[in-house]
Amino acid sequence: MRRSFLAILSLLCGSASAQSSAQLSGLTLYGVVDMPVEYVNRMGRGVPTVVDNQLSYQPGGKRIAMPTTGGLSGARWGLRGTEDLGGGLSALFVLESGFGLDNGVPIAGGRLFGRQAYVGLQSELGRLSLGRQYTSLFDVLANFSPNRYAVLYEPIAWQLGPNYREDNMLKYTGSFGPIMATAHYSFGTGLGSIAGMPLANGGNGETPGNLRDNTAWGAGVAYLANGFGAALGYDQWNPAAVAGQPGKASKAAGALSYATGLVKVMAGYRWGSADAGDGTTLLRDDYYWAGANYQLTPALGLTLGYAYARLRLVRLSATAPATEPANPWQVNFIADYDLSKRTDVYLTTAYARNAGLNFDTSALGFANGYFPTAGQRGMFGVAVGVRHKF
Repeated sequence: MRRSFLAILSLLCGSASAQSSAQLSGLTLYGVVDMPVEYVNRMGRGVPTVVDNQLSYQPGGKRIAMPTTGGLSGARWGLRGTEDLGGGLSALFVLESGFGLDNGVPIAGGRLFGRQAYVGLQSELGRLSLGRQYTSLFDVLANFSPNRYAVLYEPIAWQLGPNYREDNMLKYTGSFGPIMATAHYSFGTGLGSIAGMPLANGGNGETPGNLRDNTAWGAGVAYLANGFGAALGYDQWNPAAVAGQPGKASKAAGALSYATGLVKVMAGYRWGSADAGDGTTLLRDDYYWAGANYQLTPALGLTLGYAYARLRLVRLSATAPATEPANPWQVNFIADYDLSKRTDVYLTTAYARNAGLNFDTSALGFANGYFPTAGQRGMFGVAVGVRHKF
């Protein structure tokens, strides 16, 4: 009897060992390292301050630097893995860390896995994931961005909101032929502040008695087939400067694309509104973008993008008077040359008017770091860099 038990135990251990090996075979280490050298003119030395309900810009001038953000892609490394659970069901996880390649320091608030950190289950019905993830609006518009969310010169935070990554998220994603559908709910975004204004409980919405503080939700659908693409999405975030008094930042967007041969063109529109906790409207804007990708040779790709925001109403605080500042716009160009499947070199450039690059400080001071100098209405930037994917 004892020998039979030992034999069975040995078989079970062997089976567990084989399963462990199968799990390890589904584990992938991946990443991107991207480092440009950038020149920017008319750049302020610090963050603008608010004086008499007006933004007061800092002195500055030309800057040559290696930007912490990277160029076409943010530097990152990550782990992802899957396990087949049988019956068409599998488990999955992603842990992704961002860092500044110029100094090796973690970014995304210093978090170890500040870009993504989630676990989930997937079947033919879709994927259910839990953790820090991208919003639904980010996902459905990804194929309609001329610059593919290039970190240097695309107004990502303006288009999607600074909460385009959210903590404490429950998310569904399903793919059905050419259609992708997604929806999410965040129990608290984890952003500590917005436009320099601290949020209640550090942005955490999981607070007894104030369950709606800093929560967020959204949904979207995208269609891609036969060269044609279309997308619709909605995002809502409820930031609370005072516990129990959440505001509301809402965005709704639609986009179209068409690809034929070596050319892809795309355009989109995003409606936006942001209200304080007392219902006062702080921002109302319409954002438009358009662009084209052209594969000039098998190795050389060119991108042209344009973005424009119509500012219908801006308040720097709930007590400040409403204003209509000059509407910001930006044009950018990218030339990207592949040295191999993993390595490319690029030139990227942009000019912004009535704001810093990426629409910095055009309203509520989105902090991408391109704050213009006092008295200037335009800003120009150009960078050359190298990127490697592994």
